[in-house]
Amino acid sequence: MFLPLNDKQFEFWKLRRSGILSIDIARLFNISKQAVSKALLTMDERIEKTLLEMARANQIEVEKINTGRGILFGHSVPFNASAIIFVSAKLGMQVWYKHEGNCGACTRYAQCIELLWDFADEMKIKLEKTDDPTKLADELFEKLRRMA
Repeated sequence: MFLPLNDKQFEFWKLRRSGILSIDIARLFNISKQAVSKALLTMDERIEKTLLEMARANQIEVEKINTGRGILFGHSVPFNASAIIFVSAKLGMQVWYKHEGNCGACTRYAQCIELLWDFADEMKIKLEKTDDPTKLADELFEKLRRMA
């Protein structure tokens, strides 16, 4: 299953995740609150189904799921590591495994930093400045766990 990142239902979901009330979303789009509520219920079901499918596909045992925030916490069986699956409005569905990496030597260093900062911004989470993606991820995901 895929998430329709450019769909109006997804837009409503993103707005609600950022703290905007359904009544305000309805006013923004000049539609009824009931239409927004129905769209959000549909989107919540799609988000949950997609998170669970990603967990299954990546052999992640689910520990905690927050559909409204688009976050699933779990444990990767093959990697024996904590894992998080999350919905990014910019990058779609993402999977991150807790690990100690050699970030300075990694070719994906800039991509990891950008992904983490972008998602922290989406979730309105303030992070300490660091150039170590592993530490940045630990801080971000610990704060997300407290929110979930």
